[in-house]
Amino acid sequence: MSAKVLVLWDIDHTLVDTRGVGRELWAQAFEDVTGHPMQKQAKIDGSTEPVILRQTLRLHGLQDNRRQFERFAKALGTAHVRRAAELRERGHALPGAPSLLAALASRDGVAQTVVTGNVRAAAEVKLAAFGLDRHLDLTIGAFGEDADARPELVRTALKRAQVLPAQAVLLGDTPADVRGALDGGVRVIGVATGRTSADELRTAGAATVVEDLSDTRQMLELLTA
Repeated sequence: MSAKVLVLWDIDHTLVDTRGVGRELWAQAFEDVTGHPMQKQAKIDGSTEPVILRQTLRLHGLQDNRRQFERFAKALGTAHVRRAAELRERGHALPGAPSLLAALASRDGVAQTVVTGNVRAAAEVKLAAFGLDRHLDLTIGAFGEDADARPELVRTALKRAQVLPAQAVLLGDTPADVRGALDGGVRVIGVATGRTSADELRTAGAATVVEDLSDTRQMLELLTA
């Protein structure tokens, strides 16, 4: 890749909010694969799908293995595809996200992709539902199928994009996003549009934190300076 700057996006609560549809689809896929209704779900903020599934299976007294995750990933992707219209209707892109992604896409030397705990099929549907996918190169992204831990996801994206950590910047809304970026040697911007406050993102190690993405000019300066 010839880009001078690689922008790595988290998806949920950084670019989009599914307004509860995501959890419904997750529960549907869980029941489809296990035959058990989901009574409770493990902590999801900043985690990856294989970890969330493993912990949720344990909460239900069920065994975990890689084949189980592969079946779950397929079921979750299928559920998103089937209910993409509902996702579009009930969810939304977060303030400033469409404008900022479009502005970055028009800049020479800038490439954008995702580093997400979502499985790829679900990520694709979420991004496409709000027209964000057209600005992203998902072939160089990293997804839940690629690793359990976010630092490894960051390294995977860097390897696929063939860039050095110093060329990349990650934007995310959780302490796990921040730690994953820092562990991968990547600059990070905390985005306080999720459940984590700006102060908590700073405590996690984010030197730069914004309340949201709505100020396109400010964000372009932060990302391409």
